[in-house]
Amino acid sequence: MNFSSEHPKIVVVGSCTLDLVLYTDKIPGCNETVIAKHSENYFGGKGANQAVGTARLGASVYFIGCVGIDPLGQQIMRNLVNENVNVGFVYETDQQSTAIAYVTSCGEDFSIVADPGSNKMITSKQVDDAEKYIHASDLVLLQLEIPMEVVEYTVKKAKDLGKLVGLYASPGTKINNELLDRVDFIIAKSNELSIIFGEDQREEILKKYFNKLFVRDETNSTIYFDGTEMKYFRNENESMVYKMGMGDAFTSGFAVALCHKNTIEDCVKFGNLVSSKVSLGKGAQSALPYLKDLM
Repeated sequence: MNFSSEHPKIVVVGSCTLDLVLYTDKIPGCNETVIAKHSENYFGGKGANQAVGTARLGASVYFIGCVGIDPLGQQIMRNLVNENVNVGFVYETDQQSTAIAYVTSCGEDFSIVADPGSNKMITSKQVDDAEKYIHASDLVLLQLEIPMEVVEYTVKKAKDLGKLVGLYASPGTKINNELLDRVDFIIAKSNELSIIFGEDQREEILKKYFNKLFVRDETNSTIYFDGTEMKYFRNENESMVYKMGMGDAFTSGFAVALCHKNTIEDCVKFGNLVSSKVSLGKGAQSALPYLKDLM
């Protein structure tokens, strides 16, 4: 693995939320009430997770997002600042409250209901306002918890500026072929391929997007096609305690390794390593590793 002394410049465009986690003995079914054993709050949102993840790995990070004008929004802003993420393009809105994700966790299983709130208010104007920082960046990262028109607009602008663009295609939704062709790498969950690509023939999809599509599952395994053969890597810890945020952690590690001009295989290995570390602690952000802890 190669890590130069220069700090990669990364712009993350995406969501930020507060995760309210309810720990239970079972996941409730329809019309069923379950009493939680206890609850905990964590900072989350795929965009904020990746902003914090890449910052902890040594990147200089600008985050484009939106919070409500409420106490939760202020907490998220302070946390991002404390994590050395530049929040100059995180806007505040009085039209929606700050996003919250309600998580029911039972052993290794969990279910999530998310209120996107202020994440729906992110606009293309914010992307335009940050154009000079996108122009100066090495890579732009996106996910799918914000309006698709903003994702598409950002990808076009970033590619017009000659930038690398990475997309964590989650939550799974249908993505048009033009967008898929433009981005430089795509990370997807194995159980969402048919939603994203409109078909579920994994091997054929991987061959079409060789060295570009990286498919993951909850055992922290990653598979991709390198143009010649299928490549498979797995880093599963027996003591996994928190699986939320593993995809964001992988994306953060892969992106930073790519910025340091490592091979695709080394980028995948590093992404898996970062993801395995986050699974050992609680919270999608709080358990993210620092670069010094991985060297």
